[in-house]
Amino acid sequence: MIKKRDLHECHSLFQLLMDPAVFPYVRYPCRSYEQYLFVTKKLIVEEERKTCVSRTILDEMGRPIGTIELYNIVDRVGFLATWIGAPYFGKGYNQRAKDAFFTELFMEQEIDTVFLKIRKQNTRSRMAAQKLPYAVLANEINESLYKSINDGREIYDLYRVDRSDFLDNGNVIPQGVAT
Repeated sequence: MIKKRDLHECHSLFQLLMDPAVFPYVRYPCRSYEQYLFVTKKLIVEEERKTCVSRTILDEMGRPIGTIELYNIVDRVGFLATWIGAPYFGKGYNQRAKDAFFTELFMEQEIDTVFLKIRKQNTRSRMAAQKLPYAVLANEINESLYKSINDGREIYDLYRVDRSDFLDNGNVIPQGVAT
């Protein structure tokens, strides 16, 4: 379901990223394949430096269908960015990818809290976050962070996933089990 990023999958991912239903919502809106390749190389280096964790989301056939990333990691806290290609919308990949990724983050990477910064206009992502039993709307809980990500405008909603909430919901995927 998820695997470490690999430059070989960039062409397939770039094609999915360019879809108008996906492109406006990605963290790195690359306009060329070369730019996407550069950004992916940069993410691989950042992961080596422990400032991000970036994975490719795969379908049942092992084909790349999107990415999931924890970025700006500071003091065991980071921000989540996820995108999935339009042909794979509504098929459950988002929740399965998040369950697998959060299992890795909380059990192997020793992350304590993950924040999801979701554009208020991005209905699809907001609905996906609301389906996660371990995610809470944190606009008021983390009001100072909410205000800082919006910088005086109300562009984003802020969701929060804590290690304890994720583990309490029984979402841990045992190691060695295919996801």
